[in-house]
Amino acid sequence: MAAILVNAMNPKRTRRRFTAEFKAEVALAALTERHPLAELATRYQLSVEQISRWKTQLRQQAVHVFVEPGPAAAAPDVEPLYAAIGRLQMENQLLKKTLPPCA
Repeated sequence: MAAILVNAMNPKRTRRRFTAEFKAEVALAALTERHPLAELATRYQLSVEQISRWKTQLRQQAVHVFVEPGPAAAAPDVEPLYAAIGRLQMENQLLKKTLPPCA
């Protein structure tokens, strides 16, 4: 009977999704350590474990912020290629019309 009352008082919550900006804000607040994790958890309505995971994730991936990007492989410009294909197709059709067929 007690389990029914607990479930009635705490309706099933749907899974929440957080933006990267929100996660970064919470993790940075945890890293500065001006407030205890329990206080941050109450303020942002999260669990202490979740904040700890985001904090660890931020520490592990912070190196990627300072990595200079290498030369990106630029996508080839396909417009000149399409133009050449069209020109060759037109020349091929013209040659088929003007030249006698080979026996």
